[in-house]
Amino acid sequence: MSGRTEGGAVERCRLSLALLLAALCFASPTPAFAHASDRGHVLLLPTGYYVAGGALAVAASFLVLALLPSDFPARFWRRRLPLFAFGDGARATVSLISFAGFAILIAAGLFGSRDPLTNPLPLAIWTLLWVGLVLLQGLFGNLWSWLNPWYGPWRVISRLFGNRKTWRPPAWLGCWPAFALFFAFAWFELIDPAPDDPARLAWAAGLYWLLSFAAMLVFGYRDWSRRGEFLTVFLAMVARFALLERNEGKRNEAWRNEGGRNEGGRLSLCWPGAKLSNAAPLSLSGIAFLLLALSSVSFDGLSKTFFWLGLFGLNPLEFPGRTAMIGIGTFGLVLTLVLLAAAFILAIVLGQHLAGSPHSLGQAAGLLVWSIVPIALAYHVAHYLTALLVDGQYALAALSDPFALGWNLFGTAGIQIEAGVAAGAGSAWSLWNFQAGVIIIGHMLAVLVAHGLAWRLHPVPAGAALSQFPLTLLMIAYTVFGLWLLATPAAG
Repeated sequence: MSGRTEGGAVERCRLSLALLLAALCFASPTPAFAHASDRGHVLLLPTGYYVAGGALAVAASFLVLALLPSDFPARFWRRRLPLFAFGDGARATVSLISFAGFAILIAAGLFGSRDPLTNPLPLAIWTLLWVGLVLLQGLFGNLWSWLNPWYGPWRVISRLFGNRKTWRPPAWLGCWPAFALFFAFAWFELIDPAPDDPARLAWAAGLYWLLSFAAMLVFGYRDWSRRGEFLTVFLAMVARFALLERNEGKRNEAWRNEGGRNEGGRLSLCWPGAKLSNAAPLSLSGIAFLLLALSSVSFDGLSKTFFWLGLFGLNPLEFPGRTAMIGIGTFGLVLTLVLLAAAFILAIVLGQHLAGSPHSLGQAAGLLVWSIVPIALAYHVAHYLTALLVDGQYALAALSDPFALGWNLFGTAGIQIEAGVAAGAGSAWSLWNFQAGVIIIGHMLAVLVAHGLAWRLHPVPAGAALSQFPLTLLMIAYTVFGLWLLATPAAG
C-alpha cells in the first residue's frame, strides 16, 4: 500500500472516530429539571438532557478538531463564494436618514407618550437596535457603518469647513474610552431604576450623541469610532462573525485619514466566524471590552434568578424593585466581569504552559479572545429573543404613531400584539429548544474559532491541541452555565 493510501486510511479512521464521538454526545440520560419560562409557565422539559448534551457537544467539538488533519482550519476558513462588487457612495446619505430618524425618536421620547410600550424611543433602542441590529450585524456584516447617525453629519461638517487638523489620541489609550462607555451603557440598561422611561432615555441618548459627535470632530471620525464610540466598536466585533465579507477595494486619501469613501469592494459569502481567523490580536483594552460584552449579558440573566436574589436574602416572589437593587446590581455587574476575566486569563496561562509556548500572555490572550465573539452573540440572541418577538411588535405599532397623535404612518399602528408568540406551553417549548440550540452551537463555533487561532500561535498539532484544552473546559463550563440560566426560575 502506498504512503498516500495509508495516509488516506488514517484520515478516514480519524474522521470516523470524530463523527462517532460527536454522535455519542447526546446519548447520556440525565434527570429532568423544571424550566421556568418568562411568562410564568413551569414545564417539565428534560433540560438535564440539554445541559449534558450541550456540554458533551462542545467537548466532542474539541476532540473532533484534534483528530482532523492539521491543515483543516486553514482550508475551512479560506473558502469564499464571490457575489458582487459595490461602492459606498450612498453611505453618507443613509447615515443622514438614520440621523433624521434618530432626531425624531429623541423628540418622541421628550414629547410623546410616557408609556414605554407605546413610545417608539425605548422600543427602538432596546429592541430594534440592541437586539435586532446586533442579530442582523452578526448575520450580514457591518450594517452599522452605514446606519450609524454620526457618519453623515460628520461628512457634512467636513464638506462645509474642510478637513481640519484633529488630535490623535495617544496609543496607550487604546479603546478604554469605549470600554468605560460600554460599562456605563450596561449599567444604565441593567441597573438604572428607569432605563425605559422615554424622557430619561431621550436625554441620555441625545447627550451621548452630542458628546460622541464632538469627540469625532476633535479626534477624527475614524479614530474615535475605533476607540471611543462603544456601539461601533462592539458591532464591528460582532460583524466579524457574519456570513458576508466585504473585501475593500481602492481607497482614496480621505478614507485613509478619516474614514472617507471606499470606491469599490467585493462582497463574498463565507463561513460564520471566518473573518475572526485572521483578526489581529487585541490590546488589553480590547480584551476587556469583549469580555464585558459577554459578562454583561450573562449578568442580566443571572441577576433575575432565584439563586442570585437568594444570596442576598431577597424573596424573589416579592421583588423589591430596581431602586433597592442598585448596590447589589453594580456589585454583580463588576463581579461577573472580574470572574470571567480571571477564568479566561487562567485558561490562557494554563494552555500556554501546557503547550510550552514562547508567546507572551498578552499576545495569546489578545488573539484567543476573539473566540468569545460567537459565544457573546449566541448569548445575546438567546437572552433577548423573547423581547425581540414581543416588543418588536410594539415597536412596529409605535413607529407608526411616534407622538401618540393618532397617526398611522406605516399602517401598523393598529396591529394586534401577539404576545402568545412567547407565551403558552407550546411556545415555551419551542423557545427553549431554539435558545438552547443557539447557545450550544455558539460554543461549538467558538471552539472551532479558537482552534484556528491556536494554529497561528502553535503550528505543531500537539501544541495547538494542548493549548486549547483549558479554554475548552472553560467553554464547556460556560455552556452549562448558559443553559442553566435558561432553565432556572427567574423573577420579573
